[in-house]
Amino acid sequence: MKNILVAGATGYLGKFLLKSLKNEYITHALVRNTDKLKDISSFVDKVIEADVTNPESLTDICNNIDIVISSIGITRQKDGLTYMDVDYQANANLLSEAKNAGVKKFIYISVLNAEQMTDLKIIQAKIRFENELKSSGINYLIIRPNGFFSDMKELLNMAKKGTIYLFADGEFKSNPIHGADLAEFIIQNLDSSDTILEIGGPDILTQNEIAKMAFNSAEKKEKIVYIALWIKNIFLKFVRLFSGQKSYGPIEFFLTVMTQDMVAPQFGTHHLSDFYKEKSNEL
Repeated sequence: MKNILVAGATGYLGKFLLKSLKNEYITHALVRNTDKLKDISSFVDKVIEADVTNPESLTDICNNIDIVISSIGITRQKDGLTYMDVDYQANANLLSEAKNAGVKKFIYISVLNAEQMTDLKIIQAKIRFENELKSSGINYLIIRPNGFFSDMKELLNMAKKGTIYLFADGEFKSNPIHGADLAEFIIQNLDSSDTILEIGGPDILTQNEIAKMAFNSAEKKEKIVYIALWIKNIFLKFVRLFSGQKSYGPIEFFLTVMTQDMVAPQFGTHHLSDFYKEKSNEL
């Protein structure tokens, strides 16, 4: 039975991975804070508490590990850490330890269309690590998923407030994926000979269609306001001038993916409409 280390185990994807891996693999969860793992502790064979930004704390954590799966990254910067500190350097620290321990494969969860967004700070950090992984000599797989269902909650929150704001004509397309489906895809490809795989959910939707789903789930009358694309660029310049990277980075990324098609090969059985209905009852 293979030993698999899941880094980023307390994140959205990490928890689904641990649940899916439990029956057929020995799972090791790498966490910064064990308190966040309590609700899924029964799915973990071994918990490793370490700070991936501190390479010394990672010593020997990969001993006897066959595969490392890393979804380490930050969407909202905190503790004074930058994207380079986490999305690049923390993963680089883990990769170095994996190589030293003789890990057979390193799987990294990146982001769809990364090459088209290299002007973004978060993408620069991810691409830098991808390049280091490619040249590391270790067997690797880079998985580039579309947006997660959890990322789409922002539109549901807008619907709850009565208005959803979309860019251009609202016809940009995407097929976001549920964490459980992505976890299943990763497990199906643990032994894949591919080095890069793109993946999305089963339903390709326009932003208008997603907005209608959100209003329907929120039981609110549809009200969509369309914003010209040129306004986005002015807004981003304004935000860059009057806020730090901690605030600017997430806004920059969100607005960029909302103003382009984000369509990947379809996979999975979970539908965004069902997710919205479920989350609407929780809000």
